[in-house]
Amino acid sequence: MTNHKTWKLWEGDRIHSAEAELLRRKTSDISFPLHERDRKDIEKLVDAFTARDDALGLAAPQIGICKRVVIFKNKDFNNRTPVRDEKDYDLLVNPRITQCRGDEETMTEGCLSCPEVSAEVTRFTEIKVRALDRQGNRISKRYSGFLARIVQHELDHLEGILIIDHGGNIYVPEGREDFFTQALKDKRILRPLPAGEGSPDEMR
Repeated sequence: MTNHKTWKLWEGDRIHSAEAELLRRKTSDISFPLHERDRKDIEKLVDAFTARDDALGLAAPQIGICKRVVIFKNKDFNNRTPVRDEKDYDLLVNPRITQCRGDEETMTEGCLSCPEVSAEVTRFTEIKVRALDRQGNRISKRYSGFLARIVQHELDHLEGILIIDHGGNIYVPEGREDFFTQALKDKRILRPLPAGEGSPDEMR
């Protein structure tokens, strides 16, 4: 496992309000040429991800860095061995989705920043992403199928959006219903919503 702390909305029976505040922020773009601080933050994200055996991807806010960068596996999604080779993951700096195609598909997702729960999330099955690599070179990639879901999940983090925000059913462990009934309505962890949007309130 990793020595890098993962930021979470809650843990056990405690709400992490300070961590939630950062996880709910929109992230800032990284400028090139890279400042030393940004270079170290990118390396910190890579180190944190490649030390894990329990994550398909990781976004900078999940380790306390409010910057627009994500990393994720691009193959062998069922392999629980930590990723070591750069060919086995994608690192995207300042990524933006420029095109969504294909059918929408609903699946259940988990998230390191929302421990113990899973939620139904509907996503596009094909997307196109524009981003920079760590050297500042422009890249444009298409992702499809399950990988497209992973990318959309990680890019959500950069907007302060988590799996509990998508309006699908939220599943909690048996015996933990009382805590999560309150936690999922706690204003300290909820994303500020534009007028007219609802909050996630369907729990199973």
